[in-house]
Amino acid sequence: MSHTYAPARSGKWWLRPAGMVTSAYLVLLIIGIALLMLPIARVGEGGATLLEAAFTATSVVCVTGLAVVDTATYWTGFGHAVIFVLCEIGGLGVMTLTSLILMRVSRSLGLRARASTGAEAGGLVPGNVREVVIAVGQVALVSQAIIAIVLALRFRLHYDYGSLESLWLGVFHAASAFNNLGYALFSDNLVGFAADWFIILPICAGIILGGLGLPVLLELWTHRGALRARLSRRFGRRIPGSHIRPHRWSIHTRMMTVGTVVLLAGGFVLFLATEWTNPGTLGPLGVSGKVLSAFGLSAFPRTGGFNSVDVTELRSESWFFTDVLMYIGAGPASTAGGFKITTLMVLAAIAITEIRGNPDTRMWDRTIPAATQRAAIAVGTVFTAIVLTSTGVMLSLSPFTLSEVLTEVISAMSTVGLSTGITAQLDPASQILLMLLMFIGRLGPMTFAAALALNTRTMHYSLPEERPYIG
Repeated sequence: MSHTYAPARSGKWWLRPAGMVTSAYLVLLIIGIALLMLPIARVGEGGATLLEAAFTATSVVCVTGLAVVDTATYWTGFGHAVIFVLCEIGGLGVMTLTSLILMRVSRSLGLRARASTGAEAGGLVPGNVREVVIAVGQVALVSQAIIAIVLALRFRLHYDYGSLESLWLGVFHAASAFNNLGYALFSDNLVGFAADWFIILPICAGIILGGLGLPVLLELWTHRGALRARLSRRFGRRIPGSHIRPHRWSIHTRMMTVGTVVLLAGGFVLFLATEWTNPGTLGPLGVSGKVLSAFGLSAFPRTGGFNSVDVTELRSESWFFTDVLMYIGAGPASTAGGFKITTLMVLAAIAITEIRGNPDTRMWDRTIPAATQRAAIAVGTVFTAIVLTSTGVMLSLSPFTLSEVLTEVISAMSTVGLSTGITAQLDPASQILLMLLMFIGRLGPMTFAAALALNTRTMHYSLPEERPYIG
């Protein structure tokens, strides 16, 4: 009987997918640190310190959003421009590199498996580098342009900013939202716009679109007729274009769309219920503002990092919900981080299979391959182990509570950027630990999953089975 295992591969590490991605981001990080240390990047005399520049550059390149300085007032226009460019390269680079890794994984498979993989990725995987880069550019450009126009018009017409300033605010916040960075050019982030639907909703839309991932967005666009058909059946009336033959979405797209809707709706209901009367968050707002802010509280932790209310005033149960949403994150091949929705759903499917005693792990009308199940277990185990270990280390380094430290660690590892307000107060060692977590959280799950998929070999024998007791 033959079995597949993962061996160590020889060769230069920087030529492997994990090495290429890590090397590219390290180079980008060094360039970002050097630019942010220039005196022209900082308000006042002199440049930023090495730690301030390194922490900010790491946070931006890894599209996390944690900060040790006030982004709006500490950095100059040049500094904001550097942050914008690093954000675009960091966020879109992950979408591109992850998609390219998917292509390389598919080429290591047989013809039948490659065709299946390509179908499940919306036709993305069998393509070439040029097609992937163009696809990422088109998705990002169209999405950010629409959001930027809406925001710019709102800033210009309602808040009386100048034309150029309104345009810059729209472009910067559109990029920050789509790339799930969470940086805002206002000292209170988006608190001043808590009840403004024309500011909060476009930014939420950018976070959600960026978090779905390139394969999902391409498949939804390519087979948009099927979406119209579904909506026509749901609402009982014909929508233009719904006559197109329905397309059965891939298992990945179904997992991402269902998981995203469930998390957004569940978070919205929970935050609305727990924070409705909280005088520090939703309490002072009207009904419309409460509804909008509750939706923001549900969307921002996955993994946008913005805040339209003072999150330091959240009740304990709300912080727990926030930690859970940050931990899960969004989708693979996206600008978001986290444990990933697909990883969680595969693990849930495995648990349900074991409970029911089924021979195969299934979701909808598909069987989840054993290799995918092992990858989900491995990624989930390593991700959780890093979070727990880092929390213990930071507790030994800082005087803050478990709740505060755990939130900070999850926020860094999941590249979210929400904070209980202790980031700037942490000692240098703890800040360096957060920088490391941001880098691992941005690149780790992607490169680790790629390594598991690529490093396989066939064993022509198996050892005798023996089962330990479980539970």
